[in-house]
Amino acid sequence: MRAYPRWYRRMRTWVVAAVLAAPIALASACAPHYVVARPGDLPRVSIPPAGLTRNVVLVSVDGLRPDAIAEFEAPTLRRLMREGSYSLGARTILPSKTLPSHTSMLSGEPPADHGVFWNNVLTAKTDVVEFPTIFSVARANGYRTAAFFSKAKFEPLQRPGTLDYSQAPGGWFGRWSSDRTIADVRAYLAKERPNLLFIHLSDPDRAGHSSGWMSEAYGRAVREADEALDALVTAADAAYGRGNYSLLVTADHGGHGHDHGSADPRDVTIPWIAWGQGVNGGLLQDVPIQTFDTAPTVLWLLGVEQPSAWDGAPVTKAFLAGRR
Repeated sequence: MRAYPRWYRRMRTWVVAAVLAAPIALASACAPHYVVARPGDLPRVSIPPAGLTRNVVLVSVDGLRPDAIAEFEAPTLRRLMREGSYSLGARTILPSKTLPSHTSMLSGEPPADHGVFWNNVLTAKTDVVEFPTIFSVARANGYRTAAFFSKAKFEPLQRPGTLDYSQAPGGWFGRWSSDRTIADVRAYLAKERPNLLFIHLSDPDRAGHSSGWMSEAYGRAVREADEALDALVTAADAAYGRGNYSLLVTADHGGHGHDHGSADPRDVTIPWIAWGQGVNGGLLQDVPIQTFDTAPTVLWLLGVEQPSAWDGAPVTKAFLAGRR
């Protein structure tokens, strides 16, 4: 038998150990990321008395173009528009990318102020954002909060102390389908009643990148997200009681070809729909809506004053109290 030098034997041992450990390390890196608050973390403050509702559900359908709702006959979205208040000409920010746009949607500020220009875990500038979001402000005012993210890139928004519960896929580019996310939401609502619930559905964006926006595959993904939205409404009706919550549905960006991110109208035009408690139905004509107006709208519905630094303003004309 050949006798190898000691250094070679040691190196071979290290290599074998590294190979054996790699699957474990990879599984750990790809494990879902959960943030769960302890019972004593909720501030002992009274919920504001002047809110239009005590419960807000905010849904973002990743990559949903407004014209896709009619083109692919999405029945739930069309029902929410018919029974609620809506705009098909709302605008997102530049760059019209997923994480910068969602950060604006949830923080009330454009990227120039919140500083999130990156769009994946590899290029992230921080592990956790430190500026105010709807989660931190609502929770500081006594509300319970929960967030269900369908992409790993949202991890910086899972700031401990701002969410009673949140989840996101693990890894660098982890993604969950709408079916998976809504199944988790339904299980959560069977036992919990968060006052502010955020849900991200990723299917249309995935299909847009792989098969092209407005393609047949994209249309199927829009309908899948629409079915998930229908299941969510059923679960929310059971959890809160029909008419006891306000639902906002929007998107982070649109897209054209196989990508998005530009100032092209197909990239930056998004739907914005309000439905449920306090909503005054009808098309929001001549009402300019930016994606960073969504966060102030959520806080206004809950009766919470928005941070003075926020650039957004609540879309009050979508609601009876705002019309008066």
